[in-house]
Amino acid sequence: MARIQWQKRIVIAPDLHHGDPCIKGTRIPVAMIVGSLADGMTPSEIRGEYPQLTDEDIQAALAYAAELADEVVLAPLSAYA
Repeated sequence: MARIQWQKRIVIAPDLHHGDPCIKGTRIPVAMIVGSLADGMTPSEIRGEYPQLTDEDIQAALAYAAELADEVVLAPLSAYA
């Protein structure tokens, strides 16, 4: 199964939801979708709360999060960590 191309469903614009990544055509942030899944909601429950979302939108949010998690980030570590 090929991973969905999130670029077709997610938009990042400075004038939309403070520049947070959102599902195209909505003001629904990707972080809300991924957070809801992490909290145990099912895609069906999320769609019940946000009926304008599709299964593909939810898959795109997860694909976007997966790509971000795979990026290499160089950040200084705190001496008190």
